[in-house]
Amino acid sequence: MTLVADASNAREAEQRARIIATAERLFREIGFQKTTVADIARDLRMSPANVYRFFSAKSEINAAVASHLMGEVEAAAERIAKGPGSAAERLRALIVANESMNAERYVADRKIHDMVEAALIENWPIISDHIERIDSIIESVVASGMASGEFAAGDAHLAARLVHVACIRFCHPRLMVECADRPKPTSAQMIDFCIAALRVGWAAPSPGK
Repeated sequence: MTLVADASNAREAEQRARIIATAERLFREIGFQKTTVADIARDLRMSPANVYRFFSAKSEINAAVASHLMGEVEAAAERIAKGPGSAAERLRALIVANESMNAERYVADRKIHDMVEAALIENWPIISDHIERIDSIIESVVASGMASGEFAAGDAHLAARLVHVACIRFCHPRLMVECADRPKPTSAQMIDFCIAALRVGWAAPSPGK
């Protein structure tokens, strides 16, 4: 029974992946708002009812595509965080990769950017989940630097969020577009600033100050 269940789950996962991949391609071609479930089903040569077996609404497909794109960024960040190099080197590579991948996915492709813009405006849950995952990955790098003595000892949780907020214009799709005509500071300069702060440490203000 377990083998049968595993095979069934594998087929279901494969079918869901096909639907997501097809939806992403159609979103890039005609836009996520114009793409219908019927369009996705037709491209896959299946009925809309079959698509609805895996996703109960078009909004779920939208979220799945966005989650897939953001998941790729998270996976790349995770590989860098766990990879070789000093904490500073990994932190720099992580933020640069985040900037590059987001620019490729959401800024260069206007139709995909529209989907992410809608996700931000409508506050899709996957957005906050993604931010938390990136925060956590940055925190793992900062904590390793503090543990090794490369960075000053301190609150790694807070430090990671300070770094993320300081670099947000280089990875937030909307801000990347809005700040395109403001070349300074560059991401390299901001990363240098953050690393310098992490090395010397800082005193968090007392509550109420």
